[in-house]
Amino acid sequence: MTDKKKKAKLIILLGVIWVVITLPLPWIINNPEVSSEQFNIILGIIGILSIPFIVLGVVWTLKPELTT
Repeated sequence: MTDKKKKAKLIILLGVIWVVITLPLPWIINNPEVSSEQFNIILGIIGILSIPFIVLGVVWTLKPELTT
């Protein structure tokens, strides 16, 4: 049971790290020309683009033999 909890925590941590790294927040926040509507659209696009990479990380964490 603890092995499953460790894997779940690792997967959540990897997902959070990936999303934070992919967000270009300094570029968006420091730019006065970006409106709040554009900010929300950019965050949505980044979130959608991150999904496949998070899924790959989860799958490879659960079944590492798929990487070979």
